[in-house]
Amino acid sequence: MKKTIYLTITILALLLVVSEVTAKTIKVGAAINLTGPASTWGQFHAKGQQDYFRYVNEVKGGIDGDEIEMILVDTMYKVTEAVSAVKKFAVRDNVDMIATWGAGEGLAAKPIIQRYKIPTINYSTSWEILEPPIDYMYLPFGSYRMDCYAILDYISKIHKGAAPPKVGLLTYNNAYGRSIHEPSKEYAEKHNIEIVSIEEFPAKTVDLTTELLRLRKNGAEYIFMQMLPAAIITTLKSADRINYEPAFFGTWTSTDPDFFRMGEGLIRDRLRIQFPGGLPVDKSEGIKVMEELWKRYKTVDDFDASYWEGVSVGMIMEKAFITAKKKYGKVTRETINMAMESFSDEDLGGLLPNISYSKTNHEGSFKGRIVQVHEDGRFVPLTNFFVPGKDEIRIVN
Repeated sequence: MKKTIYLTITILALLLVVSEVTAKTIKVGAAINLTGPASTWGQFHAKGQQDYFRYVNEVKGGIDGDEIEMILVDTMYKVTEAVSAVKKFAVRDNVDMIATWGAGEGLAAKPIIQRYKIPTINYSTSWEILEPPIDYMYLPFGSYRMDCYAILDYISKIHKGAAPPKVGLLTYNNAYGRSIHEPSKEYAEKHNIEIVSIEEFPAKTVDLTTELLRLRKNGAEYIFMQMLPAAIITTLKSADRINYEPAFFGTWTSTDPDFFRMGEGLIRDRLRIQFPGGLPVDKSEGIKVMEELWKRYKTVDDFDASYWEGVSVGMIMEKAFITAKKKYGKVTRETINMAMESFSDEDLGGLLPNISYSKTNHEGSFKGRIVQVHEDGRFVPLTNFFVPGKDEIRIVN
């Protein structure tokens, strides 16, 4: 009997040793703007991703027992800081995966990421990120090229009269702002839409009256904006100042938690955006998970697009880790990359359209929909989900 007890204890001890040896901490580096211009987006990206990883570790038992550790670095919206952070992740921290943030930051970090072969998701969906070579660089969903096509398709759908719709672009004068210029011009030319003016401005601009006067002079009936929330508030203020009432459109980066507070009395239900994901009105499983995060961690108490993207990026990474462990028995840079390139119509519970990646396509999905942003914080779908330039747009509201 004593021998049996000793043998049992020995086996249990060996199992514990083996468990300790084989258990792994999956390291994720996140180079995100937390204190620079437009940092509210970065702050809630980080919080959403952190909350989801915490949920995976605490509620789901990690990735088959492996815990996820997120190493967060503030880039301050500076390309040099982002590059330094990525170098640190690659060499000192030896991370398994990376999240980069802005368009310019992702583009600058791309050579380092490809040198060290670290799969990376960039928060900004600038299409330039996926200019060849695309190795190890991923977008969580369709690029800003998709936003351009979807918004211009919608404008064509709602436009009245025989003359082509006249569209003006109003954007930052950086990589993020300019990411809608070429796709919009190319798509407009092929679809009987007239781009009448392109106005750029620095991110710290506090008055856009001059730019809006030029847009009005050039006949812009619709203004397509590529800027972050504070600048959209500035745009709406300036439009009121000159009594200019075009239809305003933006990409999915147009709102953050401060937007509705700052925009009280200004938004007035006059902003429509392309939004490529789930909303509370959908009541999907993915939205239920996000609502559980709100209750559990109290980071936000209502839907927020920046928090949503943080959770979405975390969810895609979790799916990659699970697939790598299941297919290859371990979670490493190379197995994560192989796992992601094997994604085929992966279901994320409706938080995003189903995503697919391959060796030649790292864009995730190319489905979006047009959404009305209300001043009270509600996001109401105006169309079905559609593939711009291919699917029929149905007006649902």
